[in-house]
Amino acid sequence: MQLYKKTSGLTEKKTHYCPGCTHGILHKLVGEVLEELDILGETIGVAPVGCAVYAYDYFNCDMQQAAHGRALTVATGIKRVLPERVVFTYQGDGDLASIGMAETIHAANRGENITVIFANNAIYGMTGGQMAPTTLPGQKTTTSQDGRDVLSQGNPIPVSEMLAQINGVAYVERIALTSPQNAIRLKRSIKKAFQYQQEGLGFTIIEVLSTCNVNFRQTPAEAMKFVDEHMTKIYPVGVYKDVKKK
Repeated sequence: MQLYKKTSGLTEKKTHYCPGCTHGILHKLVGEVLEELDILGETIGVAPVGCAVYAYDYFNCDMQQAAHGRALTVATGIKRVLPERVVFTYQGDGDLASIGMAETIHAANRGENITVIFANNAIYGMTGGQMAPTTLPGQKTTTSQDGRDVLSQGNPIPVSEMLAQINGVAYVERIALTSPQNAIRLKRSIKKAFQYQQEGLGFTIIEVLSTCNVNFRQTPAEAMKFVDEHMTKIYPVGVYKDVKKK
């Protein structure tokens, strides 16, 4: 009989995340993959500014803090100086798709051999629930109190679909972290992204549809339902690019 044990990919530090937040689950899956691939000692992660700003306290590998939106710039520098290391960024939608959008697109376009773990909860979580580039049409936030109006505020940005069009990108997949079955799929996808990096295939990104039940003003169960019933309509799950399956 196999007993459950905590992954060595995470430290003993207690996380600061709100009850019901899926960041903790996503951290666990990334940590398990790093452990199973036996690359903890050769991995360098880059922490963002946002809800996951303290990720450097939680992952049991070398970590570097980046300024807001600059994670992929920092990761590019690390990977080019230490090309034998496995390098990943862990970013939210505000960090990656707003202030960091230029860094995201250009790192992908250059085909930087980096893995991105992208938590998309369609809102600015840490700073009080403002509208994000990924906020859904009609979704109410502290800065779109009548709901996002696409005529004046634009449509949500489909990051995975956009990056899949870029030649330097090797692998793009979007998964909703809303069930044990999806968590199993997500772990497989994260592992594939790291393996593609090890093979030198180029830029890889896993987009994770996540919850922010506090700023959604919902219970954790309601937030999971919101992701499944509403977010997946705007952000359909699936593989958007896989260079090994042309």
